[in-house]
Amino acid sequence: MTIQKRKYLAFHILPFTFCLLLFISSCKVGKEYKRPDLELPQQFNNVSFADTSSIADIEWKKFFTDPDLQNLIAKGLTYNHDLLTAIKNIEIAQQRMKQAKLILLPDLNAQITAQTYNPSNNSLNGLSTNSFLGKNHIENYQAAINLTWEVDIWGKLRNQKEATLAQYLQTYEASKAVQTQLVAEIAQGYFNLLMLDKQLEIAKSNLALNDTFFRATQLLRDAGLANALAVERASSQKQTTELLIPQLEQDIAIQENALQVLAGQLPASISRSAVLQNYVVPDYLSAGLPVSMVSRRPDVRSNEMALMAANAQVGVAQANMYPALNLTAGGGFESFKSSNWFNIPSSLFGIAAGAIAQPIFQRRRLKTDFEVAKLQREQAVIQFRQSVLVATEEVTNALVQLDKLKQQRNISVAQTDTLRLAVDNAKLLYKADLANYLEVITAQTARLQSELYLASVQRQELAAMVELYRSLGGGWK
Repeated sequence: MTIQKRKYLAFHILPFTFCLLLFISSCKVGKEYKRPDLELPQQFNNVSFADTSSIADIEWKKFFTDPDLQNLIAKGLTYNHDLLTAIKNIEIAQQRMKQAKLILLPDLNAQITAQTYNPSNNSLNGLSTNSFLGKNHIENYQAAINLTWEVDIWGKLRNQKEATLAQYLQTYEASKAVQTQLVAEIAQGYFNLLMLDKQLEIAKSNLALNDTFFRATQLLRDAGLANALAVERASSQKQTTELLIPQLEQDIAIQENALQVLAGQLPASISRSAVLQNYVVPDYLSAGLPVSMVSRRPDVRSNEMALMAANAQVGVAQANMYPALNLTAGGGFESFKSSNWFNIPSSLFGIAAGAIAQPIFQRRRLKTDFEVAKLQREQAVIQFRQSVLVATEEVTNALVQLDKLKQQRNISVAQTDTLRLAVDNAKLLYKADLANYLEVITAQTARLQSELYLASVQRQELAAMVELYRSLGGGWK
């Protein structure tokens, strides 16, 4: 090749080839991701437009200030098996992300081969070998480095990289969703345990009252002022209350075991110093604006990442239908004899090639993959919108529960106070022979039920607070 031809190649052909490759590599098929239109309320119940803050922005350690509850949640975040599995899924996705970052680079392989070929002496190859080489076999030794590179003309590799990134983020958000659910379940179980403690205390307190009335009825019977039926009814009322105690103790043990398993520990009792009545749900819990929930709640974000991955996969499937440009190159040492295998420059060889492959007939496989990818993207849109709808419903329901349970608690407190006074009055009237034993027993039964119900309402109110915190996306910080 003359010097003039080399200059022409350097200044005209090579820049043109580089610009051509740059141009065709920018031809990306598929659509850029755009968040679908979502139907969201302008605001949650009783929330001001100016109030953009949310309790979900509070770290769980600051939202739940009870040290015993904090200890349980910390153990759960460290040892809970569901969360540990989710974390392993993140690590798997991270490995795939590392691979995806290098997807645009060429493949490079090193190969060393040594072979011998013994053709038949009566064959054309055998006769040629004997006459040309003077021996009846052929040896070949090769040490080579081979490079293969697919030029990303239609953005197939870039779309695949985007899909892998979205899948990683989906896994990451899914793990945060597991954590928010775990934090909420531990808090719910802990508050349920405090409710059972309170109900056990109520049962024991009422048992003492029942025992006092039972003894008083016995004394009145011995004095001829009451009959045996009154004593038997008083005894039955006492036994009814006694039955509650082992039932509640059983429920407490089961709840303790469930909490320990959530925390990744063996079943055992749980030490606690708090009591149910120490917890007061604030009159106002900030929910923020609905649009903020979409970007904060992990399960919703996970569904959106799945949609982004599905959108990128459509581009991959579409690019598979278009021509693919593959460049290959190789070079190394090759020789018929091992003794001069690495002689330079005699044993050096090199090869370069380029190929454009256009799929023509694949039994409709590529077309089917493309159409299926589009349908899967539509499915992902539906699932994303459904997750937003469910999240909005959960937040709205929690706000309604907080409002109505507050009203129930106020009524229940007043009712409990009334029935406590009614029991005291009934006992005094019974001793003065101005009321019969049935009225006393009825008042005691109503008091017991009202106190148990009050404890249940207090626990439900705390549960609604936890559910609002979780449904807004709180608990993963």
